[in-house]
Amino acid sequence: MEIDTRRGTNWPVIIAFIISFIIFLVGILISIINTSDVVITFESIGQLITGNKYLWLLLLQLIIFPVAVYFYNKYIIGLLQKLSTQLSEQVKKEQFISQYVDNLIHEKYDIAFDDVDEKDTLSLSLNNLLDTLKRNKDLVDKQRKEDENRNWHAEGQAKFGEILRSNNDFDALAFNVIKDLTNYVGAIQGGFYHLEDKGTEKYFDLVAFYAYGRKKYADEKIPFGRGLISTAIKEGKTIHMKKVPEGYIRVTSGLGHSIPKQLVVVPLTSDGQSFGVIEIATLSEFTTDHIEFINKVCESTASTLSTVRMNMQTAKLLEESNEQAQALASQEEEMRQNMEELKATQEEAARQAEQFMKLESTVNHTMIRAEYSMNGTLLYANTNFLKKLEYTSNAQVEGKSISMFIASKDKEWFDSIWDKLSKGGRHFEGYMKHVTRTGKDLWTMATYTCIRNEEGEAEKILFLALDTTEQKKLMLNLEGFMEAVDRSSIKIEFDINGNIKSFSDSFLFLFKYKEKETQKLNVFDLIDSLELETFNKKWESIVNGINFEGQFKVQTKTKEESWIQGAFSAVYNMYDEVDKVIFIGNDNTRQKKMEMEFINQNDILKKQEILLKESEKELNRKLRQAKQEMQEQFKEIENTKIRNERTLEGALDSILQTTKDNKIIFYNKAAENLLGYKKDEVMGQTIDMLFTKEIIENNDFVGRYVKADGEKLVGVRTEIKMKHKNGNELPVLILLSKAQVDKETTYTAFIQTIEVELF
Repeated sequence: MEIDTRRGTNWPVIIAFIISFIIFLVGILISIINTSDVVITFESIGQLITGNKYLWLLLLQLIIFPVAVYFYNKYIIGLLQKLSTQLSEQVKKEQFISQYVDNLIHEKYDIAFDDVDEKDTLSLSLNNLLDTLKRNKDLVDKQRKEDENRNWHAEGQAKFGEILRSNNDFDALAFNVIKDLTNYVGAIQGGFYHLEDKGTEKYFDLVAFYAYGRKKYADEKIPFGRGLISTAIKEGKTIHMKKVPEGYIRVTSGLGHSIPKQLVVVPLTSDGQSFGVIEIATLSEFTTDHIEFINKVCESTASTLSTVRMNMQTAKLLEESNEQAQALASQEEEMRQNMEELKATQEEAARQAEQFMKLESTVNHTMIRAEYSMNGTLLYANTNFLKKLEYTSNAQVEGKSISMFIASKDKEWFDSIWDKLSKGGRHFEGYMKHVTRTGKDLWTMATYTCIRNEEGEAEKILFLALDTTEQKKLMLNLEGFMEAVDRSSIKIEFDINGNIKSFSDSFLFLFKYKEKETQKLNVFDLIDSLELETFNKKWESIVNGINFEGQFKVQTKTKEESWIQGAFSAVYNMYDEVDKVIFIGNDNTRQKKMEMEFINQNDILKKQEILLKESEKELNRKLRQAKQEMQEQFKEIENTKIRNERTLEGALDSILQTTKDNKIIFYNKAAENLLGYKKDEVMGQTIDMLFTKEIIENNDFVGRYVKADGEKLVGVRTEIKMKHKNGNELPVLILLSKAQVDKETTYTAFIQTIEVELF
């Protein structure tokens, strides 16, 4: 702020002069008024002033008052100017402080108070505040950078952890790792070299190549021992090339070519095994954090490669199993669906084992089953075998010869069959009579077939059968009945066109034909000509499945007039179509008067004949179907059983199986390698031997697992610790599955070791 001194000085003086002059004039005017005889002229006014001391005083104040006002005004203006200068400096200082504080708020520390007076405590305090904020900012920047680095590492670790967990295919894993690693560290090119060792040939294969945000395709194989990648494998450490020689590597994009500024070559090694090398190039520079992060990712990738290989083998086994499952019959739909839905070898093994046990249980509950050695010694017999042959325990039959179950009359016939089977010959199937412990006859629909080993050699013989004793008795009764019918009644069998196919002796006797003469006979040749028109309509109904019963007037070869009483019955084939017509009747010529009685008897006979024929047809159909199904099922069961046992035993995962009371009944080779116990050391033992007391008490999963008859936690993959034979605790992933066949329950555990933490 500035004050106009000249303007401030003149105006008060002028005003003071005017006021003083007015007072002076007022004094003169008053003096003139008091002197009445004075003529107003300048001369008289002068004389008046001269003779009046008061007017002299007024004239003097006309000079003194403006001068006093002048100096007073000058003093006031000087004081105002001083205050104005101080105020201006204070305003500037406040503006500077405001700007200073605003800069501090916006973290701008490039200003400060210079040449600060020691008495200016505010400036000193602000300068101290500036220094403190600078130091705090440096600390915050440093902490922020460290946090950013930690977050960068943590996010990267999580990202690549997910990649390593979610990729079971080796090629997909290699590309995703090199792509995301190249992008994450800000590089522009990366290559994943896989170390191939084929015995006589060892080389690096470029399985994944990524540059400028795109997947590149390059078929490059580098012999082992050449270049930096071989050096990195041999030395087992990372190579950081801060200056890449010209011509060593070139980065190509759509805009041209460029030489990388730095290169990192990291070996993929885990537990002394080398899997390959990752090579990454950048046009800028790799920081220490970049190198550290790349090393960690490579360590995790190396530890995952062995698992990926195992998963690839598992996937291959799964694919083969799915192809085999598609060949199963429609009645095995549940097994086929389970096979198609399998995603891992251990799941496939568990489900196949469960299905096999169910099918084996079904066979044991519905069929007679036994296994014999090649020399005829009984090795195994199921409950139905013991029950049907009237034995009470396996000890009564195991180790016995098959001849003790064969009737003496049939031994010569059966010995010839067994001789062919024992030499690996064709299987036998058909009706067969066995002898029970008390000497009773047991008729069966039996199958004897060879069980072969991997080399195709027969190692034992399987016996499967259905009890057909009641059906056999019924068939014998039926045969006796039909023989009696043939002897006592007229029985004729026609095709649907009416041609005679077979007949009884009573037919020849009544119609006076010889057997050769019947070959061209038709049903219409036997009916009296007067009844042909009516019989034609009845025949159409008969061949459409409508049975007919009544009296018929027939004509014999000698044209004799005779009457027969009987029924025409349609017989159906397996497609529910009329296949033939059977007539059963009697010569009714002499018994015409007893027509009503014979009608009732023939009606009963007709119904019995229909039931017997239908029963025989249905029984034969079911027996044939059951025999065919059991042959197919047994063949598939044996193949599945062998495949399951080999798959479980050869699985890379540790697999063990326990009963409901926690007794170990299966323990594969991988479990031996993992836990140190041999199979004969754990078979029949309880599962709690594989856990420490502390783990059993503190881990809910293990506590429920080792508790007999307890509710297990199945279907959930859980991380626990198991006890090695040497006493050490092993961290593992375990998945428990449950299989129940009738009242027997088994639990199968699939165990994977956790050898290397992700980071």
